[in-house]
Amino acid sequence: MTDPHSGYFIAGSAFTAPPLAPGLYVVATPIGNLRDITIRALETLAAASVVLCEDTRMSARLLDHYGIKGRRIALHEHNERHKAEEIVRHVAAGEAIALISDAGTPLLSDPGFPLIRAMAEAGQPVFPIPGASALLSALVVAGLPTDAFAFHGFLPNKAGARANAITALRDSRETLVFYESPRRLDDTLAAMAKIFGERQAAVALELTKRFERVSRGTLAELAAEFADNETKGEAVIVVAGADAPTAPDAADWQAALVEAMADQPTRAAVDEVTKKYGLKRKEVYDAALALKAQE
Repeated sequence: MTDPHSGYFIAGSAFTAPPLAPGLYVVATPIGNLRDITIRALETLAAASVVLCEDTRMSARLLDHYGIKGRRIALHEHNERHKAEEIVRHVAAGEAIALISDAGTPLLSDPGFPLIRAMAEAGQPVFPIPGASALLSALVVAGLPTDAFAFHGFLPNKAGARANAITALRDSRETLVFYESPRRLDDTLAAMAKIFGERQAAVALELTKRFERVSRGTLAELAAEFADNETKGEAVIVVAGADAPTAPDAADWQAALVEAMADQPTRAAVDEVTKKYGLKRKEVYDAALALKAQE
């Protein structure tokens, strides 16, 4: 059971955290500014029997700042699969356990997925404690559409694999969001400019910190801006989705249909033209029937 007398401090004032129901609490923490934490997150971290940290040294800065003295255990990509079963047993026995990453919302390009899956498979409760997220913070200030977006985390380190991953997203219509290391930011922007073309984009750096910075422009402009500039901290890249494809000229695809029907069965000709021009099959099939009726 959790300690009902667990507490925390805000600006020197002491507060008592209420007890928690048994379960795993996925707690979002600040991405830079320590004040960007919710009261519910503080209560959860203070009352939990243990706090699972991506790096206990990194998390100590936040926990110590708010006077949270509970037990801390490292849970990272190298041990999370091994520890998942043990954590599930503790929750099943009645403990309330908190999970945090170094910054932001756990599981978003951070450890935690194997544990959450193990909890779900065991039928144990998992509670989200929402808060800061670099992904959403960058998205809302980028100046790009937010009605549909896709998060792709970190692209591959190697240039060839990175180019292949970007190419696979070339036709995606939704706004695209990526995380990137400051060491690879220039190379990634250059690759995006080459593959995506002249799309609008934004690069967010040091979000919520003193030197917060958001640069906007075309991918080519951003690639040039960051080509020789050394940056600090992880970047968030937000890229506009692909433009809607223009409708093919009717005369073009109908001429192609006539040509295709001249040397292959109607069904095969219809399939070929449908795929080549991105049309609805019924539309092409109806046109093929009309052509056959004229013979």
